[in-house]
Amino acid sequence: MPERSSNQPPLPDFRTAITTGLAPLSPEFGPADEALFREAWNIARDRHGKEITFYLPGMIRFHGFRGRYPALSITGNRCELQCLHCAGTLLQPMLKVDEPEELLRRGRLLAANGNHGILLTGGSDRNGELPWKRYLDVISSLGRETTLHLSAHTGFPDLRTAKALKAAGIRQALLDVMGDEKAATEVYRLPGLHKVIEAIEAVKTSGIAWIPHIVAGLYFGRIDSEYRALEIIRRYHPTAVVIVVLSPLKGTAMSAVKPPAPLAIARLIASARLLMPDVPIALGCERPRNREGTSLECLALRAGITRMAVWSEEAVEEALALGLRPRFQATCCSVDYRTAFSSPDPHPSISVGRNPAHITS
Repeated sequence: MPERSSNQPPLPDFRTAITTGLAPLSPEFGPADEALFREAWNIARDRHGKEITFYLPGMIRFHGFRGRYPALSITGNRCELQCLHCAGTLLQPMLKVDEPEELLRRGRLLAANGNHGILLTGGSDRNGELPWKRYLDVISSLGRETTLHLSAHTGFPDLRTAKALKAAGIRQALLDVMGDEKAATEVYRLPGLHKVIEAIEAVKTSGIAWIPHIVAGLYFGRIDSEYRALEIIRRYHPTAVVIVVLSPLKGTAMSAVKPPAPLAIARLIASARLLMPDVPIALGCERPRNREGTSLECLALRAGITRMAVWSEEAVEEALALGLRPRFQATCCSVDYRTAFSSPDPHPSISVGRNPAHITS
């Protein structure tokens, strides 16, 4: 491990949240966790510095700050695959189109209204694929006519489709990765894990930036194959990694399932940091929004994330107290920070110059 440079933030106290009311972070936090998190913290600071980027995706409004990267479903509310953890419910709040001409009209309007980009997504067929072919010409037109940064939650495409998306101007492919046959066939209802591996290889061969997503607690709330998913991801050299958390969505087979504990998720994040030291890691937008969710945010900062979507005010306070430098961007957390997409600090009442507390050297 490289020696810590003098301009890095001091090591935090990993047992206690600095934010009022969140101490201890987890009563189960033991010596092995202390060692894991300290190593992850050191790597993150050595490889990525003090910056932490907070993202507001979609068109969410938060503290007077609006996301400028809406998700748009190309299948309306329809999804044939019906994965057990989603069953199409995540499509409901999205913008929707059913025809290519409607996508072109919507895209032009979104660009004219100052949006930075679009996340194209939709429901899958029973083979895990989306009807990209009928939209390729329109996607290409949007790429030529506007400055929109185009990402796609691709489903599980074959090589021909991945190359066509790249040629049409898709900059990023967001693709869910699970670690075993059980998760692939029982939860995602795919033909097998081979479908996922083939899709990863197709995206990588196409040259699109690849942003894998892992759902922590995917198999009925248990951390099961997620560590094997990390190993798969590492082999294919991702552009960034996003970790989200199972949400017990109403109307799904997992509506009564309890998500994993914050410490279990943070251990997964820390392990990802050790496995992929140079890769940006994000705590994504789909996760619990409660006291446990805030604890997860505080733990994730210590576990080596460099990005967080849809943050709490406590997370910003915690980042500052840990000696990190928050910055803000109104896009999906898959998008690298850039000045053109940045937004003002929506928390002017939180002093950027506050003195770090609960820090140990």
